[in-house]
Amino acid sequence: MSGAMIPYRHTAQYYETDRMGIIHHSNYIRWMEEARIDFLRQIGIRFSDLEASGLISPIYQVSCQYRRTVKFEDVVAIEVSIVKYSGVKLVLAYRMTNETTGELCADGETTSCFTNFDGRLISLKKEFSGLHELLESLVNGQK
Repeated sequence: MSGAMIPYRHTAQYYETDRMGIIHHSNYIRWMEEARIDFLRQIGIRFSDLEASGLISPIYQVSCQYRRTVKFEDVVAIEVSIVKYSGVKLVLAYRMTNETTGELCADGETTSCFTNFDGRLISLKKEFSGLHELLESLVNGQK
């Protein structure tokens, strides 16, 4: 990984709106998942490669605070950062801003873990040491 992280960009789609003409709240959670996959890709972790190695990373906790409405065709820039990494659990923070106005639209967090396909928790330090070292270095600001 080199350089600063590029925020994930999402253009609000018409089908994501509700009867009030604003983006339905459930879509922000989807955008966070899109941004999580993009963040992992930017740090050198392709989700398809994780799965090919027998590892998955399900989200088991999510929170989101809505600050400003997003409307059809607004472009939302989503910055992702690591809050905490324990070797088993990864907490990411999301900051969603309107790209045109700069206003904060929403912020949130997801907590995911690492498991095999049978749902057994995996310690990355023991079973995927390269991935563990990468995540740990990012948390500690070494990269």
